[in-house]
Amino acid sequence: MSPGPRSRVLLLPLMVLVVALGLGSRSAAARLHLPRFVTDYAGDALWTVMVYLCLVFALPRLSVRLAATGALGLSVLVELSQLVHTPWLEALRAHRLGALVLGRGFLASDLVCYAVGTGLAAGADLLRVRRRAATPGVPP
Repeated sequence: MSPGPRSRVLLLPLMVLVVALGLGSRSAAARLHLPRFVTDYAGDALWTVMVYLCLVFALPRLSVRLAATGALGLSVLVELSQLVHTPWLEALRAHRLGALVLGRGFLASDLVCYAVGTGLAAGADLLRVRRRAATPGVPP
């Protein structure tokens, strides 16, 4: 089942929402009002959702399977890069944006979060594909 082209116009606000939720999940207010499990792990799962969204934004006709594989693969590579501590990487990670993109320290639990985030993103995308296929008059 082909995903059909994704709408970049719809992806942009979704990307902004995912970034806001991810950053918000790590905020002081979130720590006061959300369970620790959510504040500890939601941001990492949402990080991979964002990688997925970036891939399908750049390549709107990319299959769900390739988008999921790419998002999970890139996320794992970034996590593994946190085991490398070269001066130039540490300099990048010292800046807020660099730390948000590259992370700071390796955590095996993040790998599980990335798998969950990939599953959420791919699952939502598959629902979109199925809904589109089930809608009369809309080509699959």
